[in-house]
Amino acid sequence: MLLPDWLAAHAGDFDLVHVHFGIESYSPDELRATVAALHRLGRPLVYTVHDLENPQLRAQDDHRSSVAVLAAGADEMIALTDTAGAEVEGIAHRPVAVIAHPTLLGDAARPTGVARDTVRVGVHLRDLRPNIDGVGTTATLVRAIADLRAQGARIEAVVRMNERVRDAESAASIDVLAEGADGVTVERGPRLDDEALASWLADLDACVLPYTHGTQSGWAELCYDLAVPIVSTRVGHIAAQHPGDFHSFDLGDPVSLARAIRDATEPAWSTPGSPARAGEVERRRAERRAELDAVRAAHLAVYRRALAQEAAA
Repeated sequence: MLLPDWLAAHAGDFDLVHVHFGIESYSPDELRATVAALHRLGRPLVYTVHDLENPQLRAQDDHRSSVAVLAAGADEMIALTDTAGAEVEGIAHRPVAVIAHPTLLGDAARPTGVARDTVRVGVHLRDLRPNIDGVGTTATLVRAIADLRAQGARIEAVVRMNERVRDAESAASIDVLAEGADGVTVERGPRLDDEALASWLADLDACVLPYTHGTQSGWAELCYDLAVPIVSTRVGHIAAQHPGDFHSFDLGDPVSLARAIRDATEPAWSTPGSPARAGEVERRRAERRAELDAVRAAHLAVYRRALAQEAAA
């Protein structure tokens, strides 16, 4: 859909193009051709910069070039947090609309977890994509859980991976790290659908994010909806998404992870299956419903500005 031939053939079917993801499928030169084609067709370009660093890639040079191409050619730009917006403005040298990421859940009943007599911490490594350090995160978690249990904490951790992963050697190392580790288990299974993932997360007192690089996190948004605090490496602008729920640690430093877990699980609402968790989930659902209206209105304003600029050009 971003290739000039497709755009020219379908120009009568759309008013503007809004790019979110997928630019790693194109070279910077191809994206320059995209921008030029849209200008020729009189169709504005809106670009939401989700990824200043691409989590699907290790080398970032081409991705940064692609971001710069779209930033230079876009009629309007959007970022998800104030801090990301400031970074994007430094690239684009013009104002950027900051619009928060809306809820990932609808109005259906949201899971609040199953009550347990232990604190349960989880990390989902998914398919071990390039920005996930599964081995380093598991090694740090194993030592942090051992330290907390030695101090008398009733705590356990679960490390989950998909059946199909991109790095079988790392998956085998993760199994070895957790083997025999007191209080740490590894789960392997099919990729969870949306409902199953929400239930899995809701059973946690805290969720550990295992990232080495990136910009924002959809998991942080889902955890916020479910009132599950996150414990994360200080990567990109994740800390700015929901600062009150963010607790940082450093890979390879189990002391920092243990401290972050203690801090994250201190609020009463972090406990799965509790009335406090249920109440916090409901409060956030109402808050996010109102936010969604604001997000829609903000996007509509961006689209109208982009169309007005193109009409005036």
